[in-house]
Amino acid sequence: MSMTARVAVSVCQWGRSWAPVFKVMSVLWLVLAAFMAVPWGVLLLEQDPDAEAFALSIGIVLGMVAAAGLATRHTRVALKTWQMFVVTTLSWASISGLASLPLVLGAPQLSFTNAVFESVSAITTTGSTVLVGIEGLSDGLKLWRGIMQWLGGIGIIVMGIAILPFLKVGGMRLFHTESSDWSEKVMPRTGGIAKATLGIYCGFTLLAILSYWLGGMLPLDAVVHAMSSMSTGGFANSDASFGAYADQPQLLWLGSFFMLCGALPFVLYIRALRGMPLAMWRDQQVRGLLGFLTAVILLLTAWRVWLGTPFFESLTQVAFNVISVVTTTGYAADDYTQWGPLAVVAFFYLTFVGGCSGSTSGGLKIFRFQVASVMLRNQLRFLIHASGVFGSRYNGQVLTDDITRGVVAFSFFFFLTIAGLALGLSLLGLDLVTALSGAATAVANVGPGLGDIIGPSGNFAPLPDTAKWLLCLGMLMGRLEILTVLVLLTPLFWRG
Repeated sequence: MSMTARVAVSVCQWGRSWAPVFKVMSVLWLVLAAFMAVPWGVLLLEQDPDAEAFALSIGIVLGMVAAAGLATRHTRVALKTWQMFVVTTLSWASISGLASLPLVLGAPQLSFTNAVFESVSAITTTGSTVLVGIEGLSDGLKLWRGIMQWLGGIGIIVMGIAILPFLKVGGMRLFHTESSDWSEKVMPRTGGIAKATLGIYCGFTLLAILSYWLGGMLPLDAVVHAMSSMSTGGFANSDASFGAYADQPQLLWLGSFFMLCGALPFVLYIRALRGMPLAMWRDQQVRGLLGFLTAVILLLTAWRVWLGTPFFESLTQVAFNVISVVTTTGYAADDYTQWGPLAVVAFFYLTFVGGCSGSTSGGLKIFRFQVASVMLRNQLRFLIHASGVFGSRYNGQVLTDDITRGVVAFSFFFFLTIAGLALGLSLLGLDLVTALSGAATAVANVGPGLGDIIGPSGNFAPLPDTAKWLLCLGMLMGRLEILTVLVLLTPLFWRG
């Protein structure tokens, strides 16, 4: 066979391998374009110039959809394992890039770097922002920021329920259910559970909109805050974040409730609706998260009362801000770095925790701490009784070597990624607090960091462009459970 023939065969094989990937991605881009039409319609009604930016953005996205659709029109979607890794990573990266178009073309006229940072932060539900003067944005752009986070939230749930358990990423095999029952080369049978999850997600969002509006928020604020609460994203319509409503404790308590709802496993909501009302409480993850939150809130409330703040004000602010950070929402109703040294250290530790698996939260997630405690307890038993045989169980399931390896590997690379990212940020001239907390908040998808620059009352705009790109990488890696991205960098993956 001639060289030309061999090249042609290789190109054809490459095209057949990648066609299913782009076919799936084209569907996701089409969904993105459909949701772009919502703020576009609002802007048309208001006769706002930003409507042109959204129209052009929709045109660009639809052009990509058409090109991918034509190129893959005869392709049957039958994804192999390696293709799922590629689709998962490329879809989040490409959607984040395309979602930034209205921010570049619209009134903010952000630089490409700032626009991508804002959209990556939104889609990954991190909540870090480079925008200043958010109150002055058009209603369409405010709505778009909320929609991006809302879309990211439902994407995270589906990924956590159906995709990551199948890919055996980060110990997620522990939550393998019938919803992630994959054959080797076919799409998963997730139709029923996906519809149920979307229905519950929409239902909670509508309930949050109504609750916030009745609680005293303006209609647009109620919509955007509902979207960013349920997605545990943290974008708000004010530079003061949720602090714009800090003088209305009923809204802070409502915000705490809906952030917590977003941080609980959505599969358990489905089970509860299907006749298992105690499914939520029986779950070891949920009990662990609620117990942990209660302990931390009581401790920091006592600390603030001891410093002289009235009890109810302390309880309200502490509950809201602790739940915001632990669920990786990232709202700020007060500058908790001014609460004293204990609070600063506590909130730095809380950055890493996260909510439950199968929720919209980021972070390490509570189940990994619980699995680690089981492993530690057994290791201590082995030291005392070297010949003993100790079973390891979590949430009624046996902890297999596959699961424990996943938990250990993820935890190691989680902190290694933060350390490497912090080192890169420090090389750019950022101080220790900014570099370390910035890296942690990016990988854990929390939002605000610590310090005067990126703290709860700060903003990421002053950071150099290179730092923002590093943080974008950290946000994507953290949202995709790190190993999903790292595996693409190994030669063995591409040889396989």
